[in-house]
Amino acid sequence: KIEKPKPLKCGTFGATSLQQRYLATGDFGGNLNIWNLEAPEIPVYSVKGHKEIINSIDGVGGLGIGEGAPEIVTGSRDGTVKVWDPRQKDTPVANMEPAEGESKRDCWTVAFGNAYNQEERVVCAGYDNGDIKLFDLKTMSLRWETSIKNGVCSVEFDRKDVNMNKLVATSLEGKFHVFDMRTQHPTKGFASVSEKAQKSTIWQVRHMPQNRDIFMTSGGAGSLHLWKYEYPAQRSRKDSEGAEMGVAGSVSLLQNVTLSTQPISSLDWSPDKKGLCVCGAFDQTVRVLIVTKLNKV
Repeated sequence: KIEKPKPLKCGTFGATSLQQRYLATGDFGGNLNIWNLEAPEIPVYSVKGHKEIINSIDGVGGLGIGEGAPEIVTGSRDGTVKVWDPRQKDTPVANMEPAEGESKRDCWTVAFGNAYNQEERVVCAGYDNGDIKLFDLKTMSLRWETSIKNGVCSVEFDRKDVNMNKLVATSLEGKFHVFDMRTQHPTKGFASVSEKAQKSTIWQVRHMPQNRDIFMTSGGAGSLHLWKYEYPAQRSRKDSEGAEMGVAGSVSLLQNVTLSTQPISSLDWSPDKKGLCVCGAFDQTVRVLIVTKLNKV
């Protein structure tokens, strides 16, 4: 048990090796710290990354997941999304901020993807007004943006270390959207399917590491929903002008359970044991769960 002066909002092991197991955390003061849990008194890396609270963090290039440098992305209430390389002190390797004159939006969620070789890498960010932005770190440009009309609570690629395949975004009013990220149309962007999962906020989405077409959403009413994505017969087709456009599949509910009277705010799957997961809720309880019969879906 370790206490720190500032409350911690988010954390990830994603940019560390299995041997080191360094924990990167974002706190309410806008600080990004990396801790060696064997000697947690002083962080091994520390930077005042943002002017306001760091809402979300993700890591890639560690744990054997994703090619390329170990990097950490942070999204903050100050409206910026920053990418950090722990080997570079004090300054981010990328900084995505609102253009001059644009109003800053509270960034609620960030996720890495497309890290399938040394050069390619993207960051997806979701904001309080429903905006979703996809930043291409190879070209340092905004590759795509859309809006789901309601605060984006969580975004996740089905896998970080493959060619972009699918992205799930969950929202404040109980809907989630699955985007097929294989085919980007010049004007229409990516095809998507949306599902009204429940009446309450969907706090988080997590894909099962052993099967990227199965994912769990956690809800504001204390429930977990297990979903399966079904691909369409053809994932792309040509439009009237001959441009390739994606075709969205469908989503089916496999199982759901209510565990708490409070929101389930965090969730993670075990990469080693299929079906093993853990979740944390506002009732201050951590629950370890096992999902069975996954080999039959």
